[in-house]
Amino acid sequence: MHALNLQAKPISLAERLADMAVDALIDEADLSPKPALVDRRGNGAHTDLHLGLMHASALSLWPAFKEMAEAAIEVGEINQTLRESIGRIGREGEQAMLATTNGVNTHRGAIWALGLLVTAAALEAKSTGANAVTLRAARLALLDDLFAPRPLSHGAQVALRYGARGAREEAQLGFPSVLQRGLPQLKKSRTAGHGEQNARLDALLAIMTDLADTCVLYRAGEQGLLAMQHGAQAVLDAGGSASLTGRRRLHELDQQLITLNASPGGAADLLAATLLLDRIECDGTFQGAF
Repeated sequence: MHALNLQAKPISLAERLADMAVDALIDEADLSPKPALVDRRGNGAHTDLHLGLMHASALSLWPAFKEMAEAAIEVGEINQTLRESIGRIGREGEQAMLATTNGVNTHRGAIWALGLLVTAAALEAKSTGANAVTLRAARLALLDDLFAPRPLSHGAQVALRYGARGAREEAQLGFPSVLQRGLPQLKKSRTAGHGEQNARLDALLAIMTDLADTCVLYRAGEQGLLAMQHGAQAVLDAGGSASLTGRRRLHELDQQLITLNASPGGAADLLAATLLLDRIECDGTFQGAF
């Protein structure tokens, strides 16, 4: 075939959304310096994770995100059929992730959060505002998946023990940590000229200030949670990650959380959700993704 006849095949809406979800996961993993989390510097508070594994895990989830979006387009409305379809696809995606990581849980929470958002965005491609997408995601999350296994995850067990809001409840409430913390701080830091990486770090910190992160509670209890929340607020109060004093506070928070073995994985998942919603909003009505 003559080279001049080669044309890029237009990607579908489902493919575009899957691309966005994977990009959000990779951008979250690469963001540095994140307190006690895997990033370009190292493994944070983890002994079984590294950056290459996070990248491989994110890429392994692309087919699941695409299939979720396709299910939304096919069903066309929020109902029990769609809820059970994305539940099944999510569990299959989790198995693909675990096969890639040799059994290490890298993105289980992100499959839930980003899967719901991808599905919600695909349902109405011309309604891409963060409030509209999260409202549809919440309506879907409120439906019970009758085929889901019933054993409680570590996060769910901790949520019950401490009365915290777990990943399920966060989604059912329409992702308040994203809408009220992550996205506003991301846009505020951008407007202040802090640079994209610092704006993303500030968005993560804003989420951490108020989140009852079940990953931290599981690993370090209430002591770890308070250290995370107060330390994140101290960074923002000092001017955020773009300021010299803020960077010093961020380094102190990183060292404190590593000592406590408190890795804010829940906040990291919600940062990825923040980045995904930001992409969806910027992409408008997904022009050209059909």
